[in-house]
Amino acid sequence: MLKVTISETSYQVVLTGGEISISGEKWDWDLEPVGDRTYHLIKDSKSYLIEVLETDQLQKSIQLRVNGITYQAQVQDRYDLLLEKLGMQALDTTDHKEVIAPMPGLILDILVKEGQAVAKGDKLLVLEAMKMENIIKSAGEGVISSIDIEKGMNVEKNQVLIQF
Repeated sequence: MLKVTISETSYQVVLTGGEISISGEKWDWDLEPVGDRTYHLIKDSKSYLIEVLETDQLQKSIQLRVNGITYQAQVQDRYDLLLEKLGMQALDTTDHKEVIAPMPGLILDILVKEGQAVAKGDKLLVLEAMKMENIIKSAGEGVISSIDIEKGMNVEKNQVLIQF
C-alpha cells in the first residue's frame, strides 16, 4: 500500500497483481507510454496526457503535468507509514544544527569527519535498527562541528549523533 498526498489530500493506493484501487475504489484504466517520460491514460472514457516533470527519490516526491496542470505528489510506502505509526519518522528541524537518532540502534559506520562540509542528502552514517541497515542523511547544508558517537556504539531514539 502507498499513501499519496496531492495538495493536502491523501489517497490510499493499493496495487495487487495488475489491478489498482485508490481509496477503496477499483480503477479500470488504460495506460500507455508515448514517450520517455510521457503517458496516455484513459479512464471513464476520458483521455489524459501525463508528463513526469521531476522525481526526487530522496524526498519521495514526484511532479506531474496532467493535461497542462502541474501537480506535486508526496509518496509514502508501507515502511514510511510503519515508522510514522511507531513515531519513528525522521525528525526534521528547520535549523538543521543536529542529527538525532530516529530510532534506537547500533552505529555500523560513520561516513563523515569533523570539519567536513556536507550538503542536503549527503550520507552521514549507517545505523542498524530492527535488523535493517539505515543510511542517515543530512537534512541540510553545513559543516560538521562534532561527532558525538563512535562506530559500534549503541544509541537511543532522539540521541544527538552529529552536530553542525
